[in-house]
Amino acid sequence: MVVELLFAVLKILFILSIVLGIAGLLGWVERKQSAVMQDRIGANRADIFGFRAIGLFHPIADAIKLITKEDFVPPFADKKLHTLAPFMALFFSLAAFAVLPFGSSLEIAGREIALTVVDLDSGILFVFAMMSLVVYGVLMAGMASNNNFAFLGGVRAASQMISYEVILGSSLIGIFMAYGSLNLMEIVEKQGGLFFGIIPKWGIILQPLGFILFLVAVIAETKRVPFDLPEGESEIIGYHIEYSGMKFGMFMMTDFVETIMAAGVMTTLFFGGWQIPFLLKDGFHFPLGVTLLLPHLLVVLLQFLAFLFKVLFLCWFLMLIRWTLPRFRYDQVMKLGWKMMLPLSLINILITGIVMIFFI
Repeated sequence: MVVELLFAVLKILFILSIVLGIAGLLGWVERKQSAVMQDRIGANRADIFGFRAIGLFHPIADAIKLITKEDFVPPFADKKLHTLAPFMALFFSLAAFAVLPFGSSLEIAGREIALTVVDLDSGILFVFAMMSLVVYGVLMAGMASNNNFAFLGGVRAASQMISYEVILGSSLIGIFMAYGSLNLMEIVEKQGGLFFGIIPKWGIILQPLGFILFLVAVIAETKRVPFDLPEGESEIIGYHIEYSGMKFGMFMMTDFVETIMAAGVMTTLFFGGWQIPFLLKDGFHFPLGVTLLLPHLLVVLLQFLAFLFKVLFLCWFLMLIRWTLPRFRYDQVMKLGWKMMLPLSLINILITGIVMIFFI
Protein backbone atom coordinates (compact mmCIF):
# COMPACT_ATOMS: atom_id res chain seq x y z
CA MET A 1 0.00 0.00 0.00
CA VAL A 2 2.79 2.42 0.89
CA VAL A 3 4.68 1.56 -2.31
CA GLU A 4 1.58 2.12 -4.44
CA LEU A 5 0.97 5.47 -2.75
CA LEU A 6 4.59 6.47 -3.38
CA PHE A 7 4.33 5.60 -7.08
CA ALA A 8 1.04 7.55 -7.32
CA VAL A 9 2.66 10.64 -5.78
CA LEU A 10 5.64 10.35 -8.13
CA LYS A 11 3.33 10.07 -11.15
CA ILE A 12 1.36 13.12 -10.00
CA LEU A 13 4.54 15.18 -9.58
CA PHE A 14 5.82 14.00 -12.96
CA ILE A 15 2.58 14.92 -14.75
CA LEU A 16 2.33 18.30 -13.02
CA SER A 17 5.93 19.19 -13.86
CA ILE A 18 5.42 18.29 -17.52
CA VAL A 19 2.05 20.06 -17.86
CA LEU A 20 3.06 23.24 -16.04
CA GLY A 21 6.36 23.32 -17.95
CA ILE A 22 4.56 23.10 -21.29
CA ALA A 23 1.97 25.66 -20.14
CA GLY A 24 4.76 28.13 -19.35
CA LEU A 25 6.36 27.43 -22.72
CA LEU A 26 3.06 28.01 -24.54
CA GLY A 27 3.18 31.64 -23.40
CA TRP A 28 6.34 32.01 -25.47
CA VAL A 29 4.97 29.89 -28.34
CA GLU A 30 1.85 32.04 -28.58
CA ARG A 31 3.94 35.19 -28.98
CA LYS A 32 6.54 33.78 -31.32
CA GLN A 33 4.14 31.80 -33.49
CA SER A 34 1.90 34.84 -33.97
CA ALA A 35 4.98 36.91 -34.80
CA VAL A 36 6.11 34.44 -37.46
CA MET A 37 2.61 34.30 -38.97
CA GLN A 38 2.36 38.12 -39.01
CA ASP A 39 5.95 38.77 -40.17
CA ARG A 40 7.01 40.32 -36.87
CA ILE A 41 10.00 39.73 -34.59
CA GLY A 42 7.92 39.03 -31.50
CA ALA A 43 8.86 39.25 -27.84
CA ASN A 44 12.65 39.23 -27.46
CA ARG A 45 13.56 42.08 -25.09
CA ALA A 46 13.94 40.17 -21.82
CA ASP A 47 17.57 39.13 -21.39
CA ILE A 48 19.98 37.66 -18.86
CA PHE A 49 23.50 39.14 -19.08
CA GLY A 50 22.74 40.23 -22.63
CA PHE A 51 21.49 36.85 -23.83
CA ARG A 52 17.92 36.98 -25.16
CA ALA A 53 17.54 33.33 -26.25
CA ILE A 54 14.92 34.23 -28.90
CA GLY A 55 12.53 35.43 -26.19
CA LEU A 56 12.61 32.32 -23.99
CA PHE A 57 13.23 34.46 -20.90
CA HIS A 58 9.88 36.22 -21.29
CA PRO A 59 7.90 33.51 -19.42
CA ILE A 60 10.30 34.01 -16.48
CA ALA A 61 9.79 37.78 -16.66
CA ASP A 62 6.02 37.27 -16.78
CA ALA A 63 6.12 35.03 -13.72
CA ILE A 64 8.15 37.59 -11.75
CA LYS A 65 5.80 40.39 -12.79
CA LEU A 66 2.65 38.46 -11.85
CA ILE A 67 4.02 37.30 -8.49
CA THR A 68 5.19 40.77 -7.45
CA LYS A 69 2.23 42.74 -8.83
CA GLU A 70 -0.38 44.08 -6.38
CA ASP A 71 -3.31 41.75 -5.71
CA PHE A 72 -6.23 44.14 -6.12
CA VAL A 73 -9.78 43.21 -5.10
CA PRO A 74 -12.59 45.64 -6.01
CA PRO A 75 -14.08 47.25 -2.88
CA PHE A 76 -17.62 45.98 -3.52
CA ALA A 77 -16.61 42.50 -4.72
CA ASP A 78 -17.22 39.28 -2.83
CA LYS A 79 -13.65 38.79 -1.62
CA LYS A 80 -13.97 35.10 -0.75
CA LEU A 81 -15.45 34.09 -4.10
CA HIS A 82 -13.14 36.51 -5.93
CA THR A 83 -10.14 34.72 -4.39
CA LEU A 84 -11.51 31.20 -4.78
CA ALA A 85 -12.46 31.47 -8.47
CA PRO A 86 -8.97 31.27 -10.10
CA PHE A 87 -7.90 28.45 -7.76
CA MET A 88 -11.03 26.50 -8.66
CA ALA A 89 -10.55 26.95 -12.40
CA LEU A 90 -6.88 25.92 -12.35
CA PHE A 91 -7.38 22.99 -9.96
CA PHE A 92 -10.05 21.24 -12.03
CA SER A 93 -8.19 21.82 -15.30
CA LEU A 94 -5.13 20.10 -13.78
CA ALA A 95 -7.16 17.30 -12.16
CA ALA A 96 -8.35 16.09 -15.56
CA PHE A 97 -4.83 14.85 -16.37
CA ALA A 98 -5.13 12.13 -13.69
CA VAL A 99 -6.69 9.64 -16.11
CA LEU A 100 -4.68 10.34 -19.28
CA PRO A 101 -2.36 7.38 -20.07
CA PHE A 102 1.10 8.51 -21.21
CA GLY A 103 2.50 5.00 -21.69
CA SER A 104 1.54 1.35 -21.40
CA SER A 105 3.19 0.05 -18.24
CA LEU A 106 6.60 0.09 -16.58
CA GLU A 107 8.07 -3.00 -14.93
CA ILE A 108 10.27 -2.31 -11.88
CA ALA A 109 11.47 -5.12 -9.56
CA GLY A 110 8.75 -7.45 -10.79
CA ARG A 111 6.02 -4.85 -10.21
CA GLU A 112 3.98 -3.57 -13.15
CA ILE A 113 3.19 0.14 -12.91
CA ALA A 114 0.47 1.58 -15.14
CA LEU A 115 1.61 4.87 -16.67
CA THR A 116 -1.46 6.80 -15.65
CA VAL A 117 -2.23 8.29 -12.26
CA VAL A 118 -5.68 6.66 -12.00
CA ASP A 119 -6.88 3.91 -14.36
CA LEU A 120 -10.67 4.36 -14.26
CA ASP A 121 -13.08 2.18 -16.22
CA SER A 122 -14.92 5.35 -17.27
CA GLY A 123 -11.92 7.67 -17.46
CA ILE A 124 -13.34 9.87 -20.20
CA LEU A 125 -16.35 10.68 -17.99
CA PHE A 126 -13.93 11.91 -15.33
CA VAL A 127 -12.30 14.19 -17.93
CA PHE A 128 -15.71 15.59 -18.91
CA ALA A 129 -16.58 16.13 -15.24
CA MET A 130 -13.38 18.04 -14.51
CA MET A 131 -13.59 20.15 -17.67
CA SER A 132 -17.20 21.05 -16.93
CA LEU A 133 -16.32 22.13 -13.38
CA VAL A 134 -13.87 24.73 -14.73
CA VAL A 135 -16.86 26.82 -15.81
CA TYR A 136 -17.83 27.27 -12.15
CA GLY A 137 -14.57 29.09 -11.50
CA VAL A 138 -15.09 31.26 -14.58
CA LEU A 139 -18.69 32.11 -13.74
CA MET A 140 -17.76 32.68 -10.09
CA ALA A 141 -15.11 35.19 -11.18
CA GLY A 142 -17.61 37.13 -13.27
CA MET A 143 -20.22 37.25 -10.52
CA ALA A 144 -17.87 37.92 -7.58
CA SER A 145 -16.24 40.94 -9.27
CA ASN A 146 -19.45 43.03 -9.01
CA ASN A 147 -18.77 44.40 -12.48
CA ASN A 148 -21.32 44.33 -15.29
CA PHE A 149 -18.72 43.62 -17.98
CA ALA A 150 -17.14 40.83 -15.93
CA PHE A 151 -20.59 39.38 -15.24
CA LEU A 152 -21.41 39.44 -18.96
CA GLY A 153 -18.15 37.58 -19.68
CA GLY A 154 -19.03 34.98 -17.06
CA VAL A 155 -22.52 34.47 -18.52
CA ARG A 156 -21.05 34.14 -22.01
CA ALA A 157 -18.60 31.55 -20.74
CA ALA A 158 -21.31 29.53 -18.99
CA SER A 159 -23.70 29.46 -21.96
CA GLN A 160 -20.92 28.71 -24.46
CA MET A 161 -19.24 25.98 -22.45
CA ILE A 162 -22.51 24.25 -21.52
CA SER A 163 -23.64 24.33 -25.17
CA TYR A 164 -20.44 22.83 -26.51
CA GLU A 165 -20.14 20.24 -23.74
CA VAL A 166 -23.20 18.57 -25.28
CA ILE A 167 -21.39 18.34 -28.61
CA LEU A 168 -18.15 17.36 -26.86
CA GLY A 169 -19.85 14.24 -25.52
CA SER A 170 -21.97 13.37 -28.55
CA SER A 171 -19.02 13.66 -30.95
CA LEU A 172 -17.17 10.94 -29.00
CA ILE A 173 -19.98 8.39 -28.84
CA GLY A 174 -18.81 6.99 -32.19
CA ILE A 175 -15.35 6.39 -30.67
CA PHE A 176 -16.87 4.58 -27.69
CA MET A 177 -18.98 2.44 -30.04
CA ALA A 178 -16.00 1.61 -32.25
CA TYR A 179 -13.70 0.58 -29.41
CA GLY A 180 -16.38 -0.68 -26.99
CA SER A 181 -14.96 1.02 -23.90
CA LEU A 182 -14.85 4.23 -21.86
CA ASN A 183 -11.49 3.30 -20.35
CA LEU A 184 -8.82 5.50 -21.92
CA MET A 185 -6.06 2.92 -21.50
CA GLU A 186 -8.17 0.26 -23.26
CA ILE A 187 -9.04 2.67 -26.08
CA VAL A 188 -5.34 3.42 -26.65
CA GLU A 189 -4.45 -0.30 -26.58
CA LYS A 190 -7.14 -1.07 -29.17
CA GLN A 191 -5.68 1.60 -31.47
CA GLY A 192 -2.48 -0.45 -31.67
CA GLY A 193 -3.87 -2.72 -34.39
CA LEU A 194 -3.36 -2.24 -38.13
CA PHE A 195 -5.67 -2.26 -41.15
CA PHE A 196 -4.20 -4.34 -44.00
CA GLY A 197 -1.02 -4.59 -41.94
CA ILE A 198 0.04 -0.98 -42.56
CA ILE A 199 -2.72 1.51 -41.56
CA PRO A 200 -3.04 2.16 -37.79
CA LYS A 201 -6.48 1.75 -36.23
CA TRP A 202 -6.39 5.26 -34.84
CA GLY A 203 -9.61 7.07 -33.97
CA ILE A 204 -9.15 9.66 -36.69
CA ILE A 205 -9.26 6.84 -39.29
CA LEU A 206 -12.43 5.33 -37.84
CA GLN A 207 -14.15 8.60 -36.90
CA PRO A 208 -13.00 11.49 -39.15
CA LEU A 209 -16.25 13.44 -38.72
CA GLY A 210 -16.19 12.81 -34.98
CA PHE A 211 -12.67 14.25 -34.83
CA ILE A 212 -13.64 17.45 -36.66
CA LEU A 213 -16.66 17.96 -34.41
CA PHE A 214 -14.62 17.26 -31.28
CA LEU A 215 -11.86 19.62 -32.42
CA VAL A 216 -14.28 22.52 -32.86
CA ALA A 217 -16.11 21.74 -29.60
CA VAL A 218 -12.93 21.49 -27.55
CA ILE A 219 -11.68 24.85 -28.88
CA ALA A 220 -14.97 26.38 -27.74
CA GLU A 221 -14.67 24.58 -24.41
CA THR A 222 -11.22 26.04 -23.81
CA LYS A 223 -12.42 29.57 -24.74
CA ARG A 224 -9.79 30.04 -27.42
CA VAL A 225 -10.12 32.05 -30.66
CA PRO A 226 -12.44 32.03 -32.53
CA PHE A 227 -14.53 31.17 -29.45
CA ASP A 228 -12.96 33.64 -26.99
CA LEU A 229 -16.17 35.60 -26.37
CA PRO A 230 -15.92 35.17 -22.56
CA GLU A 231 -12.68 37.19 -22.58
CA GLY A 232 -13.28 39.59 -25.44
CA GLU A 233 -10.68 42.28 -24.72
CA SER A 234 -11.68 44.39 -27.72
CA GLU A 235 -15.22 44.57 -26.30
CA ILE A 236 -13.96 45.38 -22.75
CA ILE A 237 -15.69 42.21 -21.64
CA GLY A 238 -14.05 39.42 -19.71
CA TYR A 239 -14.73 37.39 -16.60
CA HIS A 240 -11.21 38.25 -15.34
CA ILE A 241 -11.06 42.00 -16.03
CA GLU A 242 -11.13 42.75 -12.27
CA TYR A 243 -8.17 40.44 -11.57
CA SER A 244 -4.50 41.31 -11.24
CA GLY A 245 -1.28 39.72 -10.10
CA MET A 246 -1.04 35.99 -9.68
CA LYS A 247 -4.82 35.53 -9.70
CA PHE A 248 -4.92 36.79 -13.27
CA GLY A 249 -1.88 34.61 -13.96
CA MET A 250 -3.81 31.56 -12.76
CA PHE A 251 -6.62 32.26 -15.23
CA MET A 252 -4.05 32.70 -17.99
CA MET A 253 -2.39 29.44 -16.90
CA THR A 254 -5.79 27.72 -16.94
CA ASP A 255 -6.22 28.62 -20.62
CA PHE A 256 -2.88 27.05 -21.48
CA VAL A 257 -3.51 23.98 -19.29
CA GLU A 258 -6.89 23.47 -20.99
CA THR A 259 -5.14 23.69 -24.38
CA ILE A 260 -2.73 20.94 -23.30
CA MET A 261 -5.66 18.93 -21.95
CA ALA A 262 -7.50 19.26 -25.26
CA ALA A 263 -4.38 18.12 -27.12
CA GLY A 264 -3.95 15.20 -24.69
CA VAL A 265 -7.53 13.98 -25.11
CA MET A 266 -7.33 14.25 -28.90
CA THR A 267 -4.05 12.35 -28.86
CA THR A 268 -5.54 9.64 -26.65
CA LEU A 269 -8.78 9.15 -28.57
CA PHE A 270 -7.90 9.97 -32.17
CA PHE A 271 -4.13 9.63 -32.65
CA GLY A 272 -3.29 6.38 -30.88
CA GLY A 273 -2.11 7.92 -27.61
CA TRP A 274 1.30 6.47 -26.83
CA GLN A 275 1.04 3.95 -29.66
CA ILE A 276 3.69 3.89 -32.40
CA PRO A 277 2.89 1.87 -35.54
CA PHE A 278 4.68 -1.51 -35.52
CA LEU A 279 6.01 -0.98 -31.96
CA LEU A 280 5.00 -3.73 -29.51
CA LYS A 281 6.14 -4.44 -25.95
CA ASP A 282 9.41 -6.07 -27.06
CA GLY A 283 10.29 -3.82 -30.00
CA PHE A 284 9.39 -3.07 -33.62
CA HIS A 285 7.66 -5.72 -35.72
CA PHE A 286 7.61 -4.57 -39.34
CA PRO A 287 5.88 -6.29 -42.29
CA LEU A 288 7.61 -9.20 -44.06
CA GLY A 289 8.82 -10.56 -40.72
CA VAL A 290 11.41 -7.85 -40.02
CA THR A 291 11.89 -7.45 -36.24
CA LEU A 292 13.92 -5.03 -34.14
CA LEU A 293 13.99 -6.05 -30.48
CA LEU A 294 14.44 -3.28 -27.91
CA PRO A 295 14.93 -3.14 -24.11
CA HIS A 296 11.76 -2.64 -22.09
CA LEU A 297 12.82 0.76 -20.73
CA LEU A 298 13.58 2.03 -24.24
CA VAL A 299 10.15 0.91 -25.46
CA VAL A 300 8.46 2.77 -22.58
CA LEU A 301 10.57 5.87 -23.28
CA LEU A 302 9.65 5.79 -26.98
CA GLN A 303 5.97 5.49 -26.07
CA PHE A 304 6.15 8.50 -23.77
CA LEU A 305 8.06 10.56 -26.33
CA ALA A 306 5.49 9.63 -29.00
CA PHE A 307 2.65 10.78 -26.73
CA LEU A 308 4.50 14.00 -25.88
CA PHE A 309 5.28 14.74 -29.54
CA LYS A 310 1.64 14.29 -30.57
CA VAL A 311 0.48 16.57 -27.74
CA LEU A 312 3.00 19.27 -28.65
CA PHE A 313 2.06 19.05 -32.33
CA LEU A 314 -1.63 19.47 -31.53
CA CYS A 315 -0.83 22.41 -29.21
CA TRP A 316 0.98 24.03 -32.14
CA PHE A 317 -2.02 23.29 -34.38
CA LEU A 318 -4.44 24.86 -31.89
CA MET A 319 -2.20 27.94 -31.76
CA LEU A 320 -2.26 28.00 -35.57
CA ILE A 321 -6.06 28.17 -35.49
CA ARG A 322 -5.90 30.79 -32.74
CA TRP A 323 -3.94 33.20 -34.98
CA THR A 324 -5.77 32.40 -38.22
CA LEU A 325 -9.50 32.89 -37.59
CA PRO A 326 -11.39 36.00 -36.38
CA ARG A 327 -13.74 35.92 -33.41
CA PHE A 328 -17.33 34.79 -34.01
CA ARG A 329 -20.33 36.80 -32.93
CA TYR A 330 -22.23 35.38 -29.97
CA ASP A 331 -25.27 34.42 -32.08
CA GLN A 332 -22.96 32.71 -34.59
CA VAL A 333 -21.38 30.64 -31.81
CA MET A 334 -24.79 29.46 -30.59
CA LYS A 335 -26.08 28.76 -34.11
CA LEU A 336 -22.96 26.77 -35.02
CA GLY A 337 -23.27 24.62 -31.92
CA TRP A 338 -26.98 23.88 -31.70
CA LYS A 339 -28.14 24.06 -35.33
CA MET A 340 -25.13 22.62 -37.18
CA MET A 341 -22.72 20.64 -35.01
CA LEU A 342 -25.23 18.87 -32.77
CA PRO A 343 -27.23 17.45 -35.72
CA LEU A 344 -23.98 16.38 -37.41
CA SER A 345 -22.87 14.57 -34.25
CA LEU A 346 -26.20 12.70 -34.12
CA ILE A 347 -25.85 11.77 -37.80
CA ASN A 348 -22.33 10.50 -37.05
CA ILE A 349 -23.72 8.26 -34.29
CA LEU A 350 -26.39 6.92 -36.67
CA ILE A 351 -23.87 6.17 -39.44
CA THR A 352 -21.50 4.49 -36.96
CA GLY A 353 -24.33 2.27 -35.69
CA ILE A 354 -25.38 1.28 -39.24
CA VAL A 355 -21.78 0.41 -40.19
CA MET A 356 -21.30 -1.67 -37.04
CA ILE A 357 -24.56 -3.58 -37.57
CA PHE A 358 -24.17 -4.40 -41.25
CA PHE A 359 -20.40 -4.45 -41.86
CA ILE A 360 -18.77 -5.57 -38.59
